[in-house]
Formats: sequence, structure tokens, C-alpha cells
Amino acid sequence: MTFAQTAARLAGLAARVLGWRPGEFWAATPAEMAMSLGGEGPNEAPPSREEILTLIERDGDGRSA
Repeated sequence: MTFAQTAARLAGLAARVLGWRPGEFWAATPAEMAMSLGGEGPNEAPPSREEILTLIERDGDGRSA
């Protein structure tokens, strides 16, 4: 998954489950997101800071295609 795809998936999850608006999603840290969602399991956990940085680097400038 690209950074944009991962961010869109997590933003949708935050909106549906937590009622977060986009600004609230983008202001939250991965740890806050995990804590808010209850840390379901390894496949549902938000990406770590390192994973996010790797996705940004891999996807170039971070803009969606």
C-alpha cells in the first residue's frame, strides 16, 4: 500500500469508528490512533512513524497520484 492509500484507509476508519473529522485525524499521532481504537491486532494497528516515513520516501513527494 502507498502512503496515500494507507492514510485514506485510516482516515475512513477514524471517521466511521471515532467520529473524527480530517483535522482531528491528521493531528493525531499513530500512538493516539492505536489507543483510541483499542489496539485491535497487528493488522489493524496504525503504521509506526518509521513505516510512515518509509511510505513517504517510497512514494516520492508524498502526493497521491
